[in-house]
Amino acid sequence: MVTRALHLEVVSDMNTEAFLAAFRRFVSRRGHCAKLWSDNGTTFVGAARELKELVAIQPSIAEHLESNGTEWHFIPPYSPNFGGLWEAGVKSTKFHLKRVIGDSTLTFEEMTTLLTQVEACLNSRPMSVIHVGDPGKALPLIPGHFLIGEPLLNVPDNQFESSRLNHLSRWQFVQRMIQSFWKRWSNEYLSNLMNRYKWSCQVPEPSVGDIVLIKEDNLPPNRWLLGRILHKHPGSDNITRVVTVRTKTNTIKRPTSKICILPITEQKNV
Repeated sequence: MVTRALHLEVVSDMNTEAFLAAFRRFVSRRGHCAKLWSDNGTTFVGAARELKELVAIQPSIAEHLESNGTEWHFIPPYSPNFGGLWEAGVKSTKFHLKRVIGDSTLTFEEMTTLLTQVEACLNSRPMSVIHVGDPGKALPLIPGHFLIGEPLLNVPDNQFESSRLNHLSRWQFVQRMIQSFWKRWSNEYLSNLMNRYKWSCQVPEPSVGDIVLIKEDNLPPNRWLLGRILHKHPGSDNITRVVTVRTKTNTIKRPTSKICILPITEQKNV
C-alpha cells in the first residue's frame, strides 16, 4: 500500500479454486499476508466463503489463522473507486499490455514469463534516491528494494523491436513484447513526472546538486538514467532551460524538459 509494488499472477480460470491456488503461490513467494483487500467479485467472495468453511471443519486451521491469520477486507459493492490504489497500477499494465500482445496467442508459460518481466518493470520505477556521497553513484529507491532488498535486474538481451516477426523465434517474440511494453510504459511514466504548468504558474527552478531522472531513448528494460546537476545555464531572462548533468559514465548537457527531479529528504539539524 505504501510503495505500490505490484505482483502479477497468471491464472488459468476465474473460479474460486484458481484464485486460491494463486493466493497460495503469492504467500509462498512473498511471505505472510497480514491484510488482503479486494472488491466484491464472485471469485473473491466464493474463496472467502470456502476458507471460512475450511476453518469451521478444521479447528487447527482456525488457531493458525488467529495467530498468523490474514484479515480479508472487501470494499463496498459497486464502488471501484475505493480500490483506486491498486486499480491504477493494474490499469497502466492492461492499457499497454493489450497493445503489445494484440491478436497474438501466448502459451501459459509465455504469458507467465511476460507478466513476470512486466512486474519487474513496474516495480523498478524510482520513487526517491538512496543518497550517497559520490554524485556519480546515486541509486534510485524503487519498490523492488522493499520486496527483495536490492534493485530488480533484467537479463541482458538483444533488441528485437526493429526485427521482422517472421525472423524471430517464440522466445525472441516474447522478448520483443517486453521491450515494446517497457518503451511505452517508461515514456508515459516519465511524461507524468514532468509536469507541464500553465503560464500563470512558474516551473520550480532546478538546483545544483539535485538528483534527476533523464529521459533517454533506447534504454533496456528496468534501466533508468540518473544524474546529478552540476551547472545551470540560465538565459537572458534568468530562467534555466539547459543544465549540465553528471551520470555514472560521463557529463552531458540536457534541456530541463528532458529531466525530472527526484525527491530527496535531507536530515537537518534544528
